[in-house]
Amino acid sequence: MERIASALGDAARWRIVELLAERPRSVGELAELAGLRQPQTTKHLQTLARAGLVTVFPLGQRRVYAVEAAPLAALGRRLGELAGAIEAHAGDRDVIARYLAAIEADSAVADRERWADGRTFSFERVLTAPRDVVWRHWTDPGLLGSWWAPPPLTVTDCVLEPRPGGRAVLDYRDAEGQYHSQGRVHAATEAERLVFDLSVIEAGTAAFTAH
Repeated sequence: MERIASALGDAARWRIVELLAERPRSVGELAELAGLRQPQTTKHLQTLARAGLVTVFPLGQRRVYAVEAAPLAALGRRLGELAGAIEAHAGDRDVIARYLAAIEADSAVADRERWADGRTFSFERVLTAPRDVVWRHWTDPGLLGSWWAPPPLTVTDCVLEPRPGGRAVLDYRDAEGQYHSQGRVHAATEAERLVFDLSVIEAGTAAFTAH
């Protein structure tokens, strides 16, 4: 697929394939119709032939080329599969679009002086799982990262000590950079209650704090 897509990624080669889809043609005819010089056309045809997209028929002094339907059909099927995968995950794209819209709306409001003073946001999530399972996922270092790191984030350090005064640490990275958060546990009763704060640290100061 990569070789076929690469071969078709050039506008001149795509035009040659379109011309050959109508009927087999000689190099000279293809060059004239595509507005290319014959040496250029020959090189493009060689690239298409290496990708299995065209076949050459030597007819005396002439070389006639014909396009192969099978590779194009295979590419079409693969593109259909990709389109289907995109449609199946359309919800993820919608989440990003809504997130971007929310950022743009807040950015517009942020032009006002001291706009963020005192602002708070509350989130509630109900988990249909036994309390001991939820507790284990919050306190087991091997499981804790699963709360914080959807793809493509990679957790590099994740600590939540389930006792008052215990450390809370979340470090992760992605292709854009590395990020650090830290805080403290305020209350911890096994399988019942866990209270902590976590501050995102930027340039040595807390950008915001979650409780």
